[in-house]
Amino acid sequence: MSRPRFLKTNMSSSQQPEWDDVLPVPKLSFSVASVLVFCLALLCFANSYDGEFVLDDSVAVKHNKDLLPGTPLSTLFAHDFWGNTLGNRSHKSYRPLTVMTYRWNYAWSGSLHPEGFHVVNIVLHGLVSVIFLAVFSVLMSGYQVDQESARPVFASPRAALLCAVLFAVHPIHTESVAGVVGRADLLCALTFLLSFLMYARACLSPSSLASYRPASFSLVSLLASMCLCVVSTFCKEQGITVIGICSVFDIVVVCEVDPFQWLGLKKAKDSLKKFNRPPWVNGLLQRHLILFITGVSLLSIRLQVMGSTPPVFEVDANPHSFVNGTIFRVLNYNYLYAINTWLLLNPWWLCCDWSMGCIPVITSLADPRILADIALWIVFGALIFRCWNGDLTRNRRILITSLAVLGVPFLPASNLFFRVGFVIAERILYLSCAGFCMLVVLGARQICYKFHSTARQIVSAGFTFLIVVFVLRSIQRSNEWRVPLVLFTSGDRVCPNNAKIQLGQALYYDSVNNTDYAMIKYRQTIELNPRENTAMLNLAVILRRKGEILEAEQLLERSITIGSVNTETLMNLGVVRAELKKNKLAEESLLEAIRQNNKCADCYFNLGNLYRDTGRPTEAVSAWGNATHIYPQYTSAWKNSILLLDDLGKYDHAIEVGKTALKALPKEADLIFHVANIYIMADKYNESEDLFLAAIEIDEYSARFHQNLGVLYHRWGKNEKAEAAFTRAVQLNPNDATYLKNLQLIQAKIRNNV
Repeated sequence: MSRPRFLKTNMSSSQQPEWDDVLPVPKLSFSVASVLVFCLALLCFANSYDGEFVLDDSVAVKHNKDLLPGTPLSTLFAHDFWGNTLGNRSHKSYRPLTVMTYRWNYAWSGSLHPEGFHVVNIVLHGLVSVIFLAVFSVLMSGYQVDQESARPVFASPRAALLCAVLFAVHPIHTESVAGVVGRADLLCALTFLLSFLMYARACLSPSSLASYRPASFSLVSLLASMCLCVVSTFCKEQGITVIGICSVFDIVVVCEVDPFQWLGLKKAKDSLKKFNRPPWVNGLLQRHLILFITGVSLLSIRLQVMGSTPPVFEVDANPHSFVNGTIFRVLNYNYLYAINTWLLLNPWWLCCDWSMGCIPVITSLADPRILADIALWIVFGALIFRCWNGDLTRNRRILITSLAVLGVPFLPASNLFFRVGFVIAERILYLSCAGFCMLVVLGARQICYKFHSTARQIVSAGFTFLIVVFVLRSIQRSNEWRVPLVLFTSGDRVCPNNAKIQLGQALYYDSVNNTDYAMIKYRQTIELNPRENTAMLNLAVILRRKGEILEAEQLLERSITIGSVNTETLMNLGVVRAELKKNKLAEESLLEAIRQNNKCADCYFNLGNLYRDTGRPTEAVSAWGNATHIYPQYTSAWKNSILLLDDLGKYDHAIEVGKTALKALPKEADLIFHVANIYIMADKYNESEDLFLAAIEIDEYSARFHQNLGVLYHRWGKNEKAEAAFTRAVQLNPNDATYLKNLQLIQAKIRNNV
């Protein structure tokens, strides 16, 4: 990436501002610094390239039908981030451009290979870090004018490099980079920064460079900035906050206006009291009018997409936002802000999910965690006082913009304007981390300036140590994000009371058939969250397989009682009741499941099994027929129908069903085998032979295929072929006494005939 045009300067190194020289950082060219930052960013998270899809990746990518090539592209703009139709039950996260990049990933690889998705994320983080180098160069340099050329100069290579390096290696970014869902944050940040740089270019257009406070600006660059803002917002909702950053930059840095004076919070100087709308004020107001129109337009579009109603979240997703009473709600919100700040300061306490019982709600004024709120108020109160007190010096301008970069992108996640669906999400801090890095570098600069050489050595050693530790922690943390079990285990160490983390471990152990440990984790999940339907359902399924039917029934009934009524729960309850011989209740459960979802093939299949076991064969065949109508590849339903009709002696009907089944499943050898047996019973030997030979062609090592082919030839009177088929069956399975006996009988018959 080339350095932005407005950042170039013709000043000699001796004229370099003393502000930047104070920092103990080598001065590198922009290109060399960019390569360094990019390599460090890749180094920290490169080991996540071969990770699996974890957490929300499964919903947003793996099971998102909007990624499939056959899905019309227009559906991306009609669905939410998770591939669901925008409506009252939708999450209403509208990020069509991010989903489009997932679709490109799928098209390039031809399938859902996670490696390609992870590599794109890693490269995007490297690009964002490099662009931040340019942005930090703007934000940390202040607005200076070259005495010779009267051109503004933004030149803080040391401060910008240090900020960019801290940002690139910060472990808080692991979720955004190592989790595929985090691409929304990466794309949002990329276009966010480009939008800001275009706005800065607009403010510092060639026509305005000769003036101290530019009155004119480049309309083209400004409109390009707003277009990038729209793109950023369609990557993730947080993108709209670039308007706030541009506004603060314009007021504080470009026009050098003290915002506290404009807000009436500070007594203005006489020179400010007497001004009479100088030209630069008109330019500032015009630029802000465009910012305002863009912001209102984006909010209007967003409200229209949401259906003019915010998304509805469960209490477990964000319990702090459901607290009664203004005082306790303020205390809880500020405690969450304190935790977010602590994660930036100490990124060792990281967790893949902070919902449910991870951070208990503050319900008492005696709760010691209120001290964290007080500490937060003291620190930020001191920073705001420092912003307010004194003249608008360069340090104050940087401090104000640092706090803006820290706080403004965080506003959509603050619960102040609307309820969000999470307690804490580390990926939300991706942009805010830049403001944190600016504060750290500004503080280090002040220490070096006051204490000179001794402090410079200590600060240099401190930053070196911090960067090395951050790199190692980022590598270690991104490695945890590669495998679901490792990720959930690390989360268990931080938030053992989080039911979602316990459920994640249970689902993993269940998927690898470690049912004993899965049961332990399912029970822990239910203990932590008695309304967790998934844990109840899956635990009931395991209990049914282990023969503990009564407890399985109790769990499913409890799940329905607490309001978690869904098709799968009702269906499994019907199956359990059928095994307990509660046939009437079982039928009621299965029929209710079908009423809730008449496209549930499994429901019809289990209903058919119930009818078969209770002596209602006609209804059983009808139910299985409904299952295969919904899902023509439902092999078990076809087999059950054919076998039941065979038992009833309805060979013609069975053959008719078998023909239909083979049209849907022409390569299903086991199904072919069953239909071939029906043809034997119907004395249709030619058709049976064709099917047996077709089945053997698919699976030539199946002993039973050769055995039944021999039975066919024996009944057909083709004894030599029968002997050959029986011989092959015995060769494939010499331990089967039936196969050996049939071979001996046919050989004896052949000898007797001779």
